Amino acid sequence: MRARSLIFTLGSCCIASLASPTQVVLGTSQVELQSSPRQLHGRFLHITDIHPDPFYEPGASQSSACHRPDFKDERPAGYYGTPYSFCDSPFSLTNFTLDFLDEHWSSEIDFVIWTGDNARHDNDDDIPRTLDEIYDLNRAVAKRMEHVFLKKGIPVVPSLGNNDIWPHNRLSAGPNEIIEEFSSIWSAFIPPTSSASFHQGAYFSTEIIPDAVAAISLNTLYFYKKNHAVGGCDYTDPKDPGTIQLDWLEEQLEAYRSRQMQVWITGHVPPSEANYFSECYPRFVELNLRFQDTILGNLYGHLNVDHFSFLDADEINTSSKTSSRGTLFETLIADFSEIPAPLEDTRYDDYAVVNVNAAIVPNPYIPSFRIFTYNITGLSTLTKDIGSDPYLQMIKATQRRRALNHEQVRTFKKPKCEHKKFRNAWRCQPHKLWHSDSKSPSRHNSLWSPLGFAQFYMPRLEEFDQTHNPEFELEYMTFPLSSLHPDEETQDVTNHQYVIPLQLLPEELREPGVVESEYTPYELNDLTIPSWLDLATRLTKNKELRLRFKEFMYMGGVEE
Repeated sequence: MRARSLIFTLGSCCIASLASPTQVVLGTSQVELQSSPRQLHGRFLHITDIHPDPFYEPGASQSSACHRPDFKDERPAGYYGTPYSFCDSPFSLTNFTLDFLDEHWSSEIDFVIWTGDNARHDNDDDIPRTLDEIYDLNRAVAKRMEHVFLKKGIPVVPSLGNNDIWPHNRLSAGPNEIIEEFSSIWSAFIPPTSSASFHQGAYFSTEIIPDAVAAISLNTLYFYKKNHAVGGCDYTDPKDPGTIQLDWLEEQLEAYRSRQMQVWITGHVPPSEANYFSECYPRFVELNLRFQDTILGNLYGHLNVDHFSFLDADEINTSSKTSSRGTLFETLIADFSEIPAPLEDTRYDDYAVVNVNAAIVPNPYIPSFRIFTYNITGLSTLTKDIGSDPYLQMIKATQRRRALNHEQVRTFKKPKCEHKKFRNAWRCQPHKLWHSDSKSPSRHNSLWSPLGFAQFYMPRLEEFDQTHNPEFELEYMTFPLSSLHPDEETQDVTNHQYVIPLQLLPEELREPGVVESEYTPYELNDLTIPSWLDLATRLTKNKELRLRFKEFMYMGGVEE
């Protein structure tokens, strides 16, 4: 069986000849991505795990990974994909998704977080994956991302997935052949000042809003337990690629903090004790908490399950939590139940938030993407002038004055550190000053704070074919209903930040006055750390809300 022409099928026949628009360059605050200033909308897209499959055949059997027919199969592969299966994405789904984002969202967002896995799974022994196929698929999707977003001046921040390499999960220290190839595939996305770090380990940082907000794209494979080609951030091995990446991450956070900038951390495999090496994880947690006043949040994919979790100070010690408490849902609820009560007594300095997005691939659930909204109140909203925006400069000056008043040294040493076997563990080394600030955007709704997100999905995937066009629908939002429209008393349309464009909302939400809706179960005023902790504690106490959370996690399916 021959693979289809990747560039042609994933895009138009002319995509390959498109020039690559310039990405925002680190340290340059006045880069013009297009001839006219780019307006800020206060929204961005998170998309992950596309998994296009050039061998997907509508009508094929699920047992063949949707590659070959078997008339005994009671539920053959659908035209736009097969929900709740182990089949990957047909090009029809990949193309439709990117066309849909181009038509409906590319004029409404400011940047794109794209967290990896742009090749099919190696789930068919009759058609084993090859490195060339993986490169071709990644190159084709990257060209579409350039066409849909970069040419419009919208920065795109990619991350390397565990299925973007061969063998999957296994990546040795760079420079190496795979990293070199991706430096070419992603040349339009990686700023020149990040070239060295990318060649070294496939990680980089970029200013997505010049002189204001950056994204740090991590190569999480160097932290991932299943990558047996690395040493796992061993404290005694300063040349381990995970250790080198964490050293680099610390330097990046120091540099951005010194400029009073805010940072999103992104990657493919989400951080947890279950996913990361035992020496990588506590140091990653410590960096998140040490730079809590700088980090807006963490965005990941990989698990294909919509959920959130916390990095907390209790995880920085010489003993780990129980590695498994059942399903992911059960583990999360158990973790949430350990949050101190009442919430007013919670030490917010001790937490950071991790968001994991559902996937485009309907494996094992259904296609989904997420639109985040963030606070841009007070700005001129033109990126051309953002570096000199008076409001931004006032905010930076205030942050600079507060910075020295919110530093502390936290000590996590425990008696076990006196034992010889623990002395060379990272957890037992002296720690540096922590930077936390109750008025920082991660803790208090202010400029650049994440306000909420809207989750879009395709619930009737199996109904669509050549004669029935697919549809992405709103699944739910974290926002309260009151945030969708201007205040009914003042009707201040000029100063109202529309969290979602009205024309992209379900009809029932387009007019003000709606009192209750199934689309707004959480009613979060923002996505700061206190708001997430409040939601977590409510999930442990409210059975109905907990069941909705579980439904959103698995989109009507069951945990695989």
